[in-house]
Amino acid sequence: MSADTRKSIVKGVSVLSIAGIICKVLGLLYTVPLTRTIGSEGLGIFQSVFPTYNLLLTLSSAGLPVAVSRMVSGYMAKEDPRNAHRVFRTALWVLTGLGCVGTLLMLLGNAFLTDMVREPRAALGFHAIAPCLALVCALSAFRGFMQGQQTMQPTALSQIVEQVTKLFFSLPLAYFGAKRSLALGAAGALLGITLSEVCATVMMAVVYFRRMPAFRSLPQRADAPLAETGVLASRLFAISIPITVSACIVPLAQFVDSVMMVPRMMDAGLTNEVARSFYGVFSGLVIRLINLPTALALAVAMSLVPAVSAARAVGDRDAMQKVCDQGLRLSFLIGFPCSIGMSVLAKPVFGFLYYESLAPDQFQLGWELLTVSSLTVVLFTVVQATSAILQGLGKEKIPMYTLVAGVSCKILMNYILVGIPGFHIHGGPFASIVCYSVSLVPNLYYVCKYAEIKPNLKGWILKPALAAAVMGLAVWGLRSVLPFHRVFTIVEVGVGVAVYALAAVWTGAANKEDLRSLTGRLRRKGRKA
Repeated sequence: MSADTRKSIVKGVSVLSIAGIICKVLGLLYTVPLTRTIGSEGLGIFQSVFPTYNLLLTLSSAGLPVAVSRMVSGYMAKEDPRNAHRVFRTALWVLTGLGCVGTLLMLLGNAFLTDMVREPRAALGFHAIAPCLALVCALSAFRGFMQGQQTMQPTALSQIVEQVTKLFFSLPLAYFGAKRSLALGAAGALLGITLSEVCATVMMAVVYFRRMPAFRSLPQRADAPLAETGVLASRLFAISIPITVSACIVPLAQFVDSVMMVPRMMDAGLTNEVARSFYGVFSGLVIRLINLPTALALAVAMSLVPAVSAARAVGDRDAMQKVCDQGLRLSFLIGFPCSIGMSVLAKPVFGFLYYESLAPDQFQLGWELLTVSSLTVVLFTVVQATSAILQGLGKEKIPMYTLVAGVSCKILMNYILVGIPGFHIHGGPFASIVCYSVSLVPNLYYVCKYAEIKPNLKGWILKPALAAAVMGLAVWGLRSVLPFHRVFTIVEVGVGVAVYALAAVWTGAANKEDLRSLTGRLRRKGRKA
């Protein structure tokens, strides 16, 4: 693998990581006033709708963008942009059609879905967010086409547009809706999400048309046969179906949680209002905070699929192995500090955002859940990276099977633990740890087997774990001395980042090439600014 290829992977990760962090921070800024507007009970109504939407969205759009990215990168590596573009056009029609079907299912099946989540007030929310399915499916086709060219900036920009416009639309709609009822407040917030996807889709379409003249000028192999649309569609489905099934597993588990957790807490002795409020804190606040660092995991995964696919398409075994090794190293390098840092700082971080928004018992519940839930971040990060590598290697069925095993354990553990009186919602984080642990181990084994690389326990795990432990001790010591205050929380987070960066260089977890590639990109952005 050339130095340029290595740098492009790190740059792709850095672009998507920075955008992902910005998006998650904006998401948190959205959640704080939303919680104040509709309360934890209204947030519970909101979360009754979202897992169902997320499941239908995943069914209609999760696998095909990855398949598009993989096929486009393969054709581009063979200097065949004509067929790469035919892949995109085929996928755009297929994805838009599937999205429209999903929208109709949500609209026509509103009563059934409302009964399933046992929340009559969610009916308006299902109507409000239904058009989102068609929009995001079309958006996914554009993103897959750009990512297949290993161009991550348009995806990153569209993600930021989503979040900024969501703040602009959702909060006013939630505010005015909540003046009449919590149901209208939650529905207003969901309608704002739909409007934000309109903006992001329009933005990606504009970028696509602006880039097409340059794309058409790329060199084309004269001997490359023109692929038939039916053949391309068949290949897209063959690749995407196992990826879609795999991607649906976690949303399916979240959907099951939305149906099961509140009744199980009621079985444990809680009232419907308290159980719904606890579920809103866990799924709407804690999980949203956990999703902040997982943006980095998704950035690694999105960069790995086209890189591995391109190396495999031209038979460059050495490049493929080095991409896989680098992807695994980056996933542990990112995951360990996020897990340990957020777990140690769970109380001040949760208080920074929600201290004035929640009752004292809800606040305590939130940071206690965050302390344990944070430990899933490193597991999720590595599961995402290994799944992406296996998809790039053409072994997309393996992560499907491993996630089925993990999520089956999660559902079983949730059912048992959440139904225990006095424990109830605290069972959720432990079930997630079991889920990703069960998925991670076989994924790592099969990556090593099919990429033909030796496990690098020292480089992948021990060095970043040591650096993260040094950071954790430093932050814990600082937190023990400083009182709780928002300013001190910012100081603690900043010290943690600085200590980890120094410890990562000291232990050799991060190499100079990673730093040069990242800082070089930041310098170029600074000059452009």
